[in-house]
Amino acid sequence: MLSSLIADFRIIFERDPAARNWLEVIFCYPGFQVLLFHRFAHWLYQVGIPFIPRLISHIARFFTGIEIHPGAQIGKGVFIDHGMGVVIGETAIVGDYSLIYQGVTLGGTGKESGKRHPTLGENVVVGAGAKVLGNIHIGNNVRIGAGSVVLRDVPSDCTVVGIPGRIVYRSGVRVNPLEHGNLPDSEAAAIRVLVDRIELLEQQMAELRQEKHLVGASIATNNESCRLRDQEIRDFFEGTEIGLTN
Repeated sequence: MLSSLIADFRIIFERDPAARNWLEVIFCYPGFQVLLFHRFAHWLYQVGIPFIPRLISHIARFFTGIEIHPGAQIGKGVFIDHGMGVVIGETAIVGDYSLIYQGVTLGGTGKESGKRHPTLGENVVVGAGAKVLGNIHIGNNVRIGAGSVVLRDVPSDCTVVGIPGRIVYRSGVRVNPLEHGNLPDSEAAAIRVLVDRIELLEQQMAELRQEKHLVGASIATNNESCRLRDQEIRDFFEGTEIGLTN
């Protein structure tokens, strides 16, 4: 337990540029504080002592805003950054050197008994607000984008985004765990493909009309109404707010 706590302490300086000295980490980092509580509660839980481990977990939640069931298995060097709203279920397993941001839930999907919470491999990054639910396995070096909902197994060295979570990147190269903000936008890419396809079809239709001399109001099509406006496309891909049109 002591070696795990030392690893928990050291990893904060590696992954958080705001950590300047050991006093700040001990007194001002709820992610580290909750692991102090949890590792003691987990030991009591394994010994079979009733009630006390849950009470310790409840007290830790009161002071840190992070709820970890004493039955959860947390590896060494795990960093819960900020941490407010993090919930880790009883049968969850978190691998060594994983990085978990605020609002993350490692939860179950029902009232079934036995293993009902996810297993995270080593060096996993779970972005803010992500939900990983059920008895699923997340491989090593996986990045889960903020706000994603993961309901199925994810192989190692992958990136997952969206609701439900989709694998959008697979590589054998280990990535920097702090670069979780550089995630691809699979929905935007799919829409871009559809827009390109529509434009290609419109071009082919125009060529066919020209070849067959199909001219007339009854068969003419207003190209402006058939096309997505360029400004709307730019707004979408630049992430600006989608407004209502009259």
